[in-house]
Amino acid sequence: MLAALVPAGAAAEPLTLLAFGDSLTAGYGLPPEEGFVQQLQGWLAEHGAEITVLNGGVSGDTTAGGLARIDWALTPEVDAMIVTLGGNDLLRGLPPEEARANLDAILDRANERRLPVLLVPMTAPGNYGPDYKAAFDAIYPDLAEAHGARLAPPFLAPILAQEDRAAAIAAYIQPDGLHPNAEGVALVVEGLGPEVLDMLDSAE
Repeated sequence: MLAALVPAGAAAEPLTLLAFGDSLTAGYGLPPEEGFVQQLQGWLAEHGAEITVLNGGVSGDTTAGGLARIDWALTPEVDAMIVTLGGNDLLRGLPPEEARANLDAILDRANERRLPVLLVPMTAPGNYGPDYKAAFDAIYPDLAEAHGARLAPPFLAPILAQEDRAAAIAAYIQPDGLHPNAEGVALVVEGLGPEVLDMLDSAE
């Protein structure tokens, strides 16, 4: 079904997937070959998908930063997109309504290009209060439904959902307490890889 996304006469060309996000996407603190983009591309190749994954991650980017650069990031060769933004909005305690508006506009740009999108949510911590958490956490399922995007599990879910969370953080998160190490990225890719394939397969 992946071939349905390739124009007639161009079946030999690999699909191009834009991984659009912040430091989690960019591979902060890791050599390029151990970062999210390279590991995802390797995982996809191992599962028979000839896909070129572009690194559209900018460390420190908020949803507003993503919106500011989405038009030039969506180059003509992009066939699909993963969106992983919102973590820096949370770190700064920015209003959920601003993050919602920015992500909504980013997804609008993808819709204009008729691109399939995998939206990867961020989960707000409880220290901002229950109202903030409820408002922020609702952004991603609401926008996925509104735009027809596929909703993935949270980026770090494969790490944080393990039975011994403290041990998982020690084993799979860098000393900064925020970014996965190479082994942690491998777990993330194992979780998101099938979502990427399903997103492409279900696209018309």
